[in-house]
Order: sequence, then C-alpha cells, then structure tokens
Amino acid sequence: MPQPEIQATLQPAQAQRWNMLGGFQGVVASPAAQKELWGWCVLALLSLGLAGIFALLLAVSRVPHVQDVFPWPLQFFEKGLVIHVVFSFVVWFLSILGALGTIATYRVSAGEPKLAGLGPLAVWGSLIAFLLLFVPGFLDRGEPSLNNYVPVIIDPLYYAGLVVFFLSLVVIAIRLAVNVAARTGAFEPVSQTTLLSGGVFLLSLICFAIAYGDVAGGEVNGAYNEELFWGGGHVMQFLNTGLMMAAWYVIGGNAIGRPLVDPRLFRAAIGLLYIATPGLVAIYFVAEPMGFDVRESFTWMQYWMGPPVLIMAGAMIVTLSQHRDTAGSLPWRDPGFVALILSALVFFFGGFLGIFVDGADTRTPAHYHGVIGGVNTAFMGLFFVFFLPLLDRGLHTGRAILLSIWFYAVGQTFHSLGLFMAGGYGAPRKTAGADQGIEELGAEIGLYLMGVGAVVAVAGGVMFIWIVARALARRRAAA
Repeated sequence: MPQPEIQATLQPAQAQRWNMLGGFQGVVASPAAQKELWGWCVLALLSLGLAGIFALLLAVSRVPHVQDVFPWPLQFFEKGLVIHVVFSFVVWFLSILGALGTIATYRVSAGEPKLAGLGPLAVWGSLIAFLLLFVPGFLDRGEPSLNNYVPVIIDPLYYAGLVVFFLSLVVIAIRLAVNVAARTGAFEPVSQTTLLSGGVFLLSLICFAIAYGDVAGGEVNGAYNEELFWGGGHVMQFLNTGLMMAAWYVIGGNAIGRPLVDPRLFRAAIGLLYIATPGLVAIYFVAEPMGFDVRESFTWMQYWMGPPVLIMAGAMIVTLSQHRDTAGSLPWRDPGFVALILSALVFFFGGFLGIFVDGADTRTPAHYHGVIGGVNTAFMGLFFVFFLPLLDRGLHTGRAILLSIWFYAVGQTFHSLGLFMAGGYGAPRKTAGADQGIEELGAEIGLYLMGVGAVVAVAGGVMFIWIVARALARRRAAA
C-alpha cells in the first residue's frame, strides 16, 4: 500500500472539474460539422428574431386604445399571431432538435458519420421552408387559421413550408438513428435523449398523417386545421419538454463541473416522459377522431409531463445544495446556471397557471407563454455554454449576457401574469384592440402589465439575438 506521503503526491493540485464539452468538441471540429451546426444555429436565431418582432407587435396591438393611434393592416393580428406562434413554437424549437441531432450524430460516429451529405441537405431544406412559411403572411391572399399548436395561413405556400421543414427534421432523425446503430463513438445521455426526441418527433408526424386521413377531402378551414394538428401538437409538447430537460442537464452540469443529476436518473426521467407518447398515437385507434373522448384524452395526458420534470427538479435541488455546501456558493455569474434556475422557475409558474385555464380567455395563453418561456430560457443558456463554444465562438461572460437572460425570464413572467389577470376578468384570447370588449378595470390593468412584460422580454430577446448573432458572424477562434 502506498505510504501517506506518496499518496499526497498523487493528488491533483486542484479538484478536477467534470467537462461537459470535452467529449463533443473534438468530434464536431471538422469543417463539415461546423457548417452544419452553424446553419441550425442561424436558422434558430432567425426564427426567434422573427417571432420576437411579432410578439412585440401583437402585445402592443392588444393594449387598450392603441388602435386609435396606430391603425393596423387588415387581419394583421390574426396573420401576425400565426407567424409568431409557428416560428416560436415550431421552427425555433425544432431547430434546437436539428442542432442537437447534428451534435449527437457526430458524437456517436466519432466524427465520421454515415450519410454525412444528408446534414447540409436538411439545413438548406429548413432555410427554404423558413421563406415559404414567412412570405404568405405578407401576401394579400390566404386566410389565417388560429387553430391550436400549429396555426396556419391557408395557402399552398404555407403548407409546402411545413412539409419541407418537417421532412428536413425527418432526415436528421433518421440519420442519427442510422449512426447510432453503427456507432463507433460514445452514446452518452445527451445523444440518447436526442435519439429519443427524434423518435417522438416522428410520432408527432404519424399523428398528423392519421388526422390528415380523416380530414382529407373536406373544406380547408379552421376546423380542418384544428383536427389536423391537434394530436401531433400535443406530442410536440412532450418533445419540447424533453429538449428542455436535456438543456438543463447540459447547462447545469457545465456550471457546477459535475453531472447535474445522476445520468441514470436523468435517463429514467426522460424515459418516463417519452413513454407516454406512443399512447397518444394509440388514442386515434380507440376513439372517434376529434370526438369528445379524443380531445379529453389528449388534454389529460398533458399532466403526464409533470412527474418527470418534478423528479429531475428534485434531483437538481439536491445536487445544487451539495455543490453550495462544498463550494461555498452557487455560480450566479455563470449564464448557464442563471438560465437553469430562471428556466425552472418560469416553467413551473406557467405550469401552475395551467391549473386554472378553460380555453376561452387569456388565462390559456398566460399558461403556455409561461411554459414556453421556461423552455426558451433553457435554450438561451444552451447557446451560451454549449452551441457557441462547440463552434469555437465562446463568449466571455459579461453583464449583457446575464441581463439578456434576466430580462427575458422576468419579462415573460410579467407577460404571463398580465394575461392571466386579464383573463380572470374575461378578456378573450386571440383578439386585439376594440374587439376585446374590455370593460373591467382589472382586465385593462392586466393587459397593460402584459404589454410591459412583453417589452421587457423582447428587450432580453433582442440582446440575446444581438450577442449570439455577433458571435456567429465572426470567424472561428484559432485552433
């Protein structure tokens, strides 16, 4: 047995830090991997920027009496709402899946993926889809359909954009599965979660396909689109939650230099979350399409998302408490840690508001703006501490980075709180200006609070976009 003095000489000079980035940096260092990841990051940033612009315009259009000062174009609110939701809920979120899918593919293949050419094809397809989804909002044609989850502008260009975009993500999911089957590199929790997330995305498309078989040949209107996107939209909620949990794992582990939760527990939480998704598809085969039972089943299944997130949150609290005891403090200057904490708080706040929704007033958007705000905050941290460093464009932590996260999270909280307050006084959802019929003072106060929150959140979003865009625009750091 080594003597104590010899053992002392074998100890490292300082505590070793678990490296979240270490296993990924080498395999995504090739020009091909860098270009592909860069493309998904640019697409994500473009979609978030466009969604943010319309979020601000929509919030302003809802503030009482604004329509007397700024007359809005015909159907601006409805078409603007479609653009905002589809780019913030669909394109932005699925672009994150595309980026993680690229990273995971290169990781499991040790930097030499099979079907490598499909990656750039998927990126270009998504950029083309971006244009097809955006342009119809500014053409004097096509009626807006404010259906849930994937609202549309009833125009062939718009539907073509959705198809092209979804197919681009199918390519990413299938390529990852092929490389996992023939893997030569590590298959760790992030890659495992991304593979499962790709499978859940495919299940959402199966729901769309089944629903299309039911509505094909009917009049294309709001009811048509509601039935078409209802089931798959619910599946996408599980996907978005799983991606958020993966982001928590990455940004939290990076901040404290050790796994945020035990990898086995993390895999179990993700598995518990996603195990419900095949059941969502099965609902179509046991009940009348879009009948009362189907709608109720999909709605109640949303509560399944709670336990996995709570399990992970509980484990996070334990780990962070241990880290504080050993390190003496928590890393509040680390953007990943700040994003982690604020993401969890905003997400659970939005989830709490969901207990009170009935679908008729602005308490419903209050709920999902809170939940989506929590997901978005996690993704902001993912850019700062994972995507940009992997692109050799890491940033020095400064006040602007931290403020962008705080502004967005706090602004989104007040935005949701204002909507919830207004909804409690009967403010209807999906309307703006005089059409809201606001009479109660409480509803007006709530809508003003919503507007202020939106401005603060957009300010944080603009800061985030500006910081990340500048990083993406500059050349890679020297190797």
